[in-house]
Amino acid sequence: MKRTLIYFDNAATTPVFPEVAELMFQLVSGNYGNPSSIHEIGRRAKVELEAARRQIARLLHVQPGEIYFTSGGTEANNALLWGCCKSLKRKRFITTKLEHPSVIQTLESLREFMGCSIEFVLVNEQGAPDLDHLESLLFDGAPAVVSLMHANNEIGNLLPVEKVGELCKKYGALFHSDTVQTIGKMAIDIDRSPFDFAVVSAHKFHGPKGAGAMFVRSGKGIGPFVSGGSQERNMRAGTENLAGIVGMAKALELSYVDMDITEGRIKKIRDFLLEALPAEIPGLRFNGNPMGQAIYTILNVSLPAGMDADMLLPRLDLAGVCVSTGSACSSGSNKPSHVLSALGIDQKTPNLRLSFSRNNTLEEAERLVEVLKEMYKK
Repeated sequence: MKRTLIYFDNAATTPVFPEVAELMFQLVSGNYGNPSSIHEIGRRAKVELEAARRQIARLLHVQPGEIYFTSGGTEANNALLWGCCKSLKRKRFITTKLEHPSVIQTLESLREFMGCSIEFVLVNEQGAPDLDHLESLLFDGAPAVVSLMHANNEIGNLLPVEKVGELCKKYGALFHSDTVQTIGKMAIDIDRSPFDFAVVSAHKFHGPKGAGAMFVRSGKGIGPFVSGGSQERNMRAGTENLAGIVGMAKALELSYVDMDITEGRIKKIRDFLLEALPAEIPGLRFNGNPMGQAIYTILNVSLPAGMDADMLLPRLDLAGVCVSTGSACSSGSNKPSHVLSALGIDQKTPNLRLSFSRNNTLEEAERLVEVLKEMYKK
């Protein structure tokens, strides 16, 4: 008999909408053409591809020509940052030590192979960037690329986008943001935002893995990241993942349905845990700024000393609770979270990232509290 699991690891990936899975199956079995082929079956595939592009562009309030399909957020971040260096000749990058590995490691590669510089904005103990320091960095040097994520994937902090955008505009900087954790969870008007570049990953909002997109604002054109073909208007070689792209567009559409109601339901779960966890487990604390400027889908928790950090996840797994200690992109590395390390948080004690979706319930949150309370007592 299959046991019921509680899944609180939605920042890593989300369950696919049933409607999306059904649509993708129909497409795989019924529309197998290559969108680059000029015969009728290829043209049908091309129609589906461009309809998906228009749908995503409409929901994000951008032009279809500003959307390019990728395999996900990691590839999009790589393509955009390398493009800023190679095509737009920007050799100076400003970021924080809290960014996703697909940003930090890409910038390290640009420094090693292209001679680019990396400068880090200071952050406070809650993870908020020091905007005065950012301005001083922008003031003192060549025009830069500022790369700051919209919502941190480990602690959930939201970036003060408009303020950062004002500084970028003032000093002629390009503004790249990893928006993977916010698109599909917040109604974002990218055209009115200060972003020059943004990122979409379908599996973060109940779409398929292996499908993503990048937004490139008109006039900020970059060159291809993957060579060897003319797909995606010469921006990304390789046959498009048609079923994944169409599934991504459908998932984004469904994410916008009753988005306010969904946000309210998830906030009730988060707020319950904000109150119940410290009440039941003395010494527990939350990392980041969950009661301030933060995405409603992520809570990062440090449990009290004495609880076995190495056995915490296996014991939760045995209890049927699926959570993580940080970014899934760094799991299995046996390294402490670079985000928590940058905040000076002791990682000898257990840390958990709890992340929620529309599928979660208050009853599941109550069960999580009970499980952790029993572990604390032991």
